[in-house]
Amino acid sequence: MVSKVLALHDMVCLGRCSLTVVIPALSAQGMKVCPLPTALLSSDTGGFGPVYVRELTSEMEGILAKLQALEERFDAVYSGYLGSPAQAALVCRTMELFPGLRVVDPVLGDQGRLYQSVDEGMVQAMEHLCSQADVITPNLTEACFLTGTPMPQGPMDPLQAHRLLQDLLRLGCRAAVVTSAHLQGREGRLATLVQGADGEAVALCTQQLHAHFPGTGDLFASVLVGALLKGKDLQEAAAEASAFVARSIAYTLERGTPVREGVLLEELLGELAGGLSGAGMERLPL
Repeated sequence: MVSKVLALHDMVCLGRCSLTVVIPALSAQGMKVCPLPTALLSSDTGGFGPVYVRELTSEMEGILAKLQALEERFDAVYSGYLGSPAQAALVCRTMELFPGLRVVDPVLGDQGRLYQSVDEGMVQAMEHLCSQADVITPNLTEACFLTGTPMPQGPMDPLQAHRLLQDLLRLGCRAAVVTSAHLQGREGRLATLVQGADGEAVALCTQQLHAHFPGTGDLFASVLVGALLKGKDLQEAAAEASAFVARSIAYTLERGTPVREGVLLEELLGELAGGLSGAGMERLPL
């Protein structure tokens, strides 16, 4: 039986992020993706200049009503960029209507700052949405804003990392995976922090590649969702997602394509379809 994923993300015309990453990444893993766009954008925000944006809140409501009338069922509800608190509330209702794995990628900001379109009201709405999730996948910036934690000014010590994960779980989610972290004693390495409700907290460390491609958070969360639906445990799923994102960045740097275009996902989908392994990744208890 093919797993069905209801994906509530924005759609861009130029660049690789959001649904233009979510759909191929999950499809390559054998999942059927049912996209429910939250907004239409002329491009991603990573280098194409001013962006045209059209929010689709009313359209979302109409599509959800139709899905409910058809008595559709989904194995996962997976959300990403949301344009307003009203959309966050709509995703909460969607999770109630369609039971299954609930994954929230709380898109709010990066590199220590909120995105220009995000205000405190949106942060609070995202906090509530995270409380309804099974798994959340914030980057370090988003994790700090969601928990009211000051942004680290340097690498974190293991106790800081552990506290951040515990604070995220106090939002009400069952598990948290934090990307783009740095740990003391692991210079030159990028850490993914993982904590489940009943499991140990760990950091998964990969070589840091000095490039910032848009859409890699969407790619990470999509590989994670696919792995979880295949029955992998959270640590294994996060390790596979980290390994594939690192592989995608390294490959794209070798090819030398413009950063604003995102990673060359199309040329690596065969590897994603063939199965992944994060077995060789460094794992540190927190």
